[in-house]
Amino acid sequence: MPTPVLSCAADRLDASLARAVAALHAGKLVAFPTETVYGLGANALDADAVLRIFAAKGRPATNPVIVHVASIAQVALIASDWPDDADRLAAAFWPGPLTLVLPRRREVPDVVTAGGPTVAVRIPSHPVALRLLAMLGLPVAAPSANRSNHLSPTKAQHVFADLNDRIDLILDGGPTSGGIESTVVDVTTRPARLLRPGLIDPAALERILGPILRNVATPSTSLPSPGMLARHYAPRTPLECVEGDGSARVEELLNAGLRVALVTRQVSRSGSRILTLPADPVGYAARLYGALHLLDAEGFDRLIVELPPDEDAWLAVRDRLRRASS
Repeated sequence: MPTPVLSCAADRLDASLARAVAALHAGKLVAFPTETVYGLGANALDADAVLRIFAAKGRPATNPVIVHVASIAQVALIASDWPDDADRLAAAFWPGPLTLVLPRRREVPDVVTAGGPTVAVRIPSHPVALRLLAMLGLPVAAPSANRSNHLSPTKAQHVFADLNDRIDLILDGGPTSGGIESTVVDVTTRPARLLRPGLIDPAALERILGPILRNVATPSTSLPSPGMLARHYAPRTPLECVEGDGSARVEELLNAGLRVALVTRQVSRSGSRILTLPADPVGYAARLYGALHLLDAEGFDRLIVELPPDEDAWLAVRDRLRRASS
């Protein structure tokens, strides 16, 4: 039976959320919108429920999941300490697309943290997510609502296409506004460490904390944060990144008989399927995954993406494109 997709329009929101809350209390899986991407949620304190997330996604056990809460007060359910850096960052960016890595409480199941000593937590700013969390009254473990290593979903339709029949419920809150995953910062060390770039760039973090550690190497064992796998966020179609103008590479592939699409920030050019994204990093991030989902569905042999500038403002976008092309 197909996974039900429930509207979050104003006249249906209460009924949809009530059904989602009941499902989560029963140990089931619910996909819901956040301001970044759609998340696949389960009660974070129910190990069996969280294991179902890993089974539905085909996610490796070494890759931890982010826990979503409705308030800073709820952080105490899963974290054993609240460092000063956490307090400063939360005051500046919560609710919002920032995940903090904190010391975990023993009550948090090992499956949530990949057996590690820390837990990743955030308060999302999407009104549907916030209301769902407040009504539930429990922390919710929620990685992106897609199969492991696939593109993250920015629409309910993306979730349905990837996880239909594998999860219990989808809340349709429309397209997400941010378009890529949250920034992840480890505040268990001084200085704090950037583990995953996201919608909040390093410069914004350093205005609050001062210098932070960047470009931390991926551990060889259990990860402290999601988003650290070498290959991640990838379309089914092979994707190549090029610095500068990608026209020559597109022409080479076309001459080899391949169907090719080009993703660019420049004015459209002729010769292949071309998709132009906004020239600013916020607008580009908001549309990136949606564009890749669209091109994936069109059956190309190769996707060529012209990389944006190697600058802090574009760090998260370049990170996602690099992992998608690994």
